[in-house]
Amino acid sequence: MAKEVQMTIKMESELRDQFMAVAAAMHRPAAQIVRDLMRAYIARQEVPNKDTLAAIEAVERGEVTTHASTEALYKALGL
Repeated sequence: MAKEVQMTIKMESELRDQFMAVAAAMHRPAAQIVRDLMRAYIARQEVPNKDTLAAIEAVERGEVTTHASTEALYKALGL
């Protein structure tokens, strides 16, 4: 198991209060949410990330042949 260390973050008191209230409402420890956010941020920095790389490889193997217009793609993504 990795050694745990403490971290101090400066932020506005209103932001902290809102975050703590949401964490409490979700019955989740604030520290766990911060760790999850940090892991997600790190994963997004991988270029390309594993999901994107898998999709690229599938296209190159000819396994994916679906084409969508930009409009259809935005609609499918809920944008």
